[in-house]
Amino acid sequence: MKKDLERVIEIPEGVECVVNGKNVSIKGNGKELSKEFDIGKLSLATENNSLKISCKNSSRRESKMIGTIWAHINNMIKGLNEDFVYELEICNAHFPMNVKLDGERVIIKSFLGETKERISKVIEGVKVEIKGIKITVSSYDIEKAGQTAANLEKATRLRGRDRRIFQDGIFITKKCGREI
Repeated sequence: MKKDLERVIEIPEGVECVVNGKNVSIKGNGKELSKEFDIGKLSLATENNSLKISCKNSSRRESKMIGTIWAHINNMIKGLNEDFVYELEICNAHFPMNVKLDGERVIIKSFLGETKERISKVIEGVKVEIKGIKITVSSYDIEKAGQTAANLEKATRLRGRDRRIFQDGIFITKKCGREI
């Protein structure tokens, strides 16, 4: 079943979108995001105040790619207006854990009584705030904010222990307006 598919993204005022082959650059509010897509048979074009993603004789694969690229570009436009915020919570039942921000990394001390520090990387362009047991990660790039939150969660991952008993760690509790 081959169809001609097309999706149009409306670009709001004050936001500039430039398409250069596979690369899409979006500027606005003093921020700039660019991303290179593997477009295959798809075509990207800007007309007036809209960006058109289209494909002639598309299969199911191209249909999925159109939806994915559409979602990425919508998130890029949304990020220029407001930051994407992830909230994490520090949970400790056995040993009190110390979490502190040190430049481009978060240092976790005394996790389950370990003497070795666990270190989580903070990606450039992401703000991390630690207040008590709450950690807030925010950025205008959803991918950088999400990866930093995942790095924090992964730094306290347990292996070889029963998760029902050892419930210590750092966990994502809210992401981009959605409770988890």
